[in-house]
Amino acid sequence: MAGETDTERNVRKIMEAKHGNLSINSDNIFPIIKKWLYSDHDIFFRELISNGCDAITKLKKLDMMGEYTLADDYKAEIQVIVNPEEKTLKFIDNGIGMTAQEVEEYINQIAFSGAADFIEKYKDKANDDQIIGHFGLGFYSAFMVADEVHIDTLSYQDGAKAVHWECDGGTEFDMKEGSRSQVGTEITLFINDDCLEFCNEYKAREVIKKYCSFMPTEIYLSKANSTETQIIKAEEKLDTDEVVEEIAKEKEEDEQKLKIKKRPELLNETHPLWAKHPNECTREEYLEFYRKVFQDYKEPLFWIHLNMDYPFNMKGILYFPKINMEYESIEGTIKLYNNQVFIADNIKEVIPEFLLLLKGVIDCPDLPLNVSRSALQNDGFVKKISEYITKKVADKLSGMCKTEKEEYEKYWDDISPFIKFGCLKDDKFCEKMTDYILFKNLDGNYMTLPECLEVNKTDPDEAEEDTSCDTAKAVDENGEKVEAEIVDENGEKVEAEVVDEKEEPEEEDEKKEKVIYYVTDEKQQSQYINMFKAAKMDAVILTHNIDQPFVSQLEAKNEGIKFQRIDADLTDTFKAKTSKKAEKEMEEQAESVAKLMKKVLKKDAIKVKIEKLKNKKISSMITLSEETRRMQDMMKMYSMQGMGGMDMGMFGKEGETLILNANHPLVQYVIEHQEGDNVKMICEQLYDLALLQQAPLEPEAMTKFVARSNDIMMLLTK
Repeated sequence: MAGETDTERNVRKIMEAKHGNLSINSDNIFPIIKKWLYSDHDIFFRELISNGCDAITKLKKLDMMGEYTLADDYKAEIQVIVNPEEKTLKFIDNGIGMTAQEVEEYINQIAFSGAADFIEKYKDKANDDQIIGHFGLGFYSAFMVADEVHIDTLSYQDGAKAVHWECDGGTEFDMKEGSRSQVGTEITLFINDDCLEFCNEYKAREVIKKYCSFMPTEIYLSKANSTETQIIKAEEKLDTDEVVEEIAKEKEEDEQKLKIKKRPELLNETHPLWAKHPNECTREEYLEFYRKVFQDYKEPLFWIHLNMDYPFNMKGILYFPKINMEYESIEGTIKLYNNQVFIADNIKEVIPEFLLLLKGVIDCPDLPLNVSRSALQNDGFVKKISEYITKKVADKLSGMCKTEKEEYEKYWDDISPFIKFGCLKDDKFCEKMTDYILFKNLDGNYMTLPECLEVNKTDPDEAEEDTSCDTAKAVDENGEKVEAEIVDENGEKVEAEVVDEKEEPEEEDEKKEKVIYYVTDEKQQSQYINMFKAAKMDAVILTHNIDQPFVSQLEAKNEGIKFQRIDADLTDTFKAKTSKKAEKEMEEQAESVAKLMKKVLKKDAIKVKIEKLKNKKISSMITLSEETRRMQDMMKMYSMQGMGGMDMGMFGKEGETLILNANHPLVQYVIEHQEGDNVKMICEQLYDLALLQQAPLEPEAMTKFVARSNDIMMLLTK
């Protein structure tokens, strides 16, 4: 045409009724064929709404740069309209819109991203904050659920003409001049019969809330041709409201009310709590956000607000929930967002594995996502984000321990599984937290690891004894050893044995291994606990399953530290002082008693020792070496996990030792009457009593124990 510019000529040619083939950009080969683009078909809601958000963000940026002027009453919004009768879904935005040339570039050429092109064009005038799309493929997610898709769009540009585009899911499209009069884009999906559930208002609400609850533009859902109404005050009427009737006042002073057609429902919050600065957030807001997002009405213990702009942009809130370890799963939920768009739950590349036990949200626009925005590309940047999150958690916890020790102690029982799991999984986290790990002692007080190493340094001679021992030592005024005279509980004089304190030199403290004793069951191991308390010794309580691998790691990372269960060995602290002669005599007695015990109990592998304990009320004990117990625990774990191939009994009772107290009358009776009528019964009872101090008896053994106890009581009646 005469007088027509090149640009006008190109637009006119594009706007002529056109039929053609979609062009796939060969530089962007992605698995984009409709049913393989995304793993979850409902994700098309997220993609189309995200595109609408992008279009609105672009228009606002143009307004900020002075290249476009928004109307004074402009309100950015996205409308989603379900129509189950016509089997359609509409997504309508009032954003930047598209010209015919842009439809040609961004729709007809698959994988050419409009967002990327916009950012490149205006990179010197505006940053890319809140531009969600990156790949230009989100639109095609519509074809996972639709037999046909229509686009009606009008660009913001002066003189732009509306465009109508449609495609039936193949590689062919039709494009012509459209009839849309408002700047923006309307996408209509004609849903296929297999996916009609998405035309249901309740299903649509569920999916939108899942993916779009915090998108930066208001999202409204409505049902086409709905007859639902709502009552409002007359003063609350909006220009967009359709009045059905005016409700008559019952009294003159009553407010005027209107019945209107139900308004579209707002489904999202455009300014989520994590996007605010921590100083702007109140405690109640944090709790309300937690209840709303995670549907958990138990108050969290505390939270960490992440707010970082450099070297990458990341915001979020991590909550430490209160967990009932016995009855609940300890798996949490970390929701990952990209520019307020939900990506996934618990992506392990970003969230350190041990923090998956927490509940929270993390929003990182810089995440390198793959084409479907559903997973992360393998990028070293992701590792840096994960390390930053770990560091922030460690800083928060160590800071609490330093400045809010009492509060930290209150939380400890609940947060210890998180911290111990973190130490097992992350060496850097373990390094930062080692000095801030707490251990509860027998009195219920909390101690750090360095404090635990300072206990149990009491002189064994200061330990309490229940009654007098049958040995003594004394020196005269010249320092010479003399026999000391002592009496028993009946006032009878008994011989005392003199002990030479210089017989064995003490090992230097610095060469000794630092042992931290621990308890796994306060009720079952109560006798050992009482012995420790009487000896003025202490132990820590370790009752969780995670404690065993955790202490093993602490031992590996801290040379010279050893954890030992209180029934793993019998230290000199609990033994009465004896002479070399007495020790030799007990060794000889132990040999004969061991033969007797093996015969009676039918246990050839059992090891028997005779010791003089300070506590005369204890007749027998069993110790099981720490190494054997840990190996047995490991075998149990493999067995529970269904990992066969290893015999649970292969380690037998090699580390098990039966200790008989020579200071107890029952043991003395066995030593002196090995051929007596009731010795067999006493031996069995001594062994079972020792076992009961460690763990419940097996069913058959318990049956025999009860019957034997009855027989013993019958003997008392004769």
